Amino acid sequence: MGDITVMADSANAALGASLGDAAAVPHDWLALGRQSVGPLVIMLAQDRAEFTRWSRGRLPSWSGGATFPGSHLIIIRKDAGDPFGTLRHELAHVVLHQQVGERVPLWFDEGYAVLAAGEYDRFASLRLNLAVSLGHLPADLRALDGELRGDATDAEAAYALAGSAVAELARRNPTGTLLPLFGLLKGGVSFDDAVTRTTGLDPDRFDGAWRQSVRRRYNVLTWAATGGAWLLVTFVLIWAAAARKRRDAPRRAALDTGWTVPPDDEAPVAIQDVPPPQLDHPDQSR
Repeated sequence: MGDITVMADSANAALGASLGDAAAVPHDWLALGRQSVGPLVIMLAQDRAEFTRWSRGRLPSWSGGATFPGSHLIIIRKDAGDPFGTLRHELAHVVLHQQVGERVPLWFDEGYAVLAAGEYDRFASLRLNLAVSLGHLPADLRALDGELRGDATDAEAAYALAGSAVAELARRNPTGTLLPLFGLLKGGVSFDDAVTRTTGLDPDRFDGAWRQSVRRRYNVLTWAATGGAWLLVTFVLIWAAAARKRRDAPRRAALDTGWTVPPDDEAPVAIQDVPPPQLDHPDQSR
């Protein structure tokens, strides 16, 4: 596989080889162009315990993958969803750090990977709409960093929020892209200065503009419009059916009492043996 080395046990050798082949192919990355990622080591962990051991407990146990750019290492959990989807996300981290180093905040690092891996889809929007509608919007982008390493429930919305923040950086530039930002970062400009020069807003003002944009774009109305209402109706119907089944259980049990099942050798009643119903007299008025 060229510069890609895969470590997997014999039971997962075929999956490991496929992951290695996918990583070895150069890909076009958002605002960074066509890039190769080697040299790189990919370790395929069987489960959460193995992942935690290999990552030395430095990441939340719910994580499906981990990237250590300085060590040119990616760890992927086999039991945490689609391993190829996880690989795309982790490779985006690798490419980002190859191009701009480690001078970006965590929310940008994760937000870029979310966008570049194509994870910012309709369901991410639904999670965002619901989270913002319920008031789960971090105080600022620094607080978002903490939520990205929180529990699984908070992190799900946090990753979508990080993607929205990176997308907002692109929208705030006249080009509508991240190209000018990356051009400055590659040239050694600090992240905060690059944000100011490409958006016209210092980091604090961008923070406020991003929060305002999130509130405007994602709320209970857009949540309902993008399909959340149907999900809610489905959940309510399932809950109602289950509740009714529990409520009717004693009555069904009572109705079952006293019923007997005829033995198998008892002859069934033939249709012709059943007498016809009595009809009204023909002269009876109607």
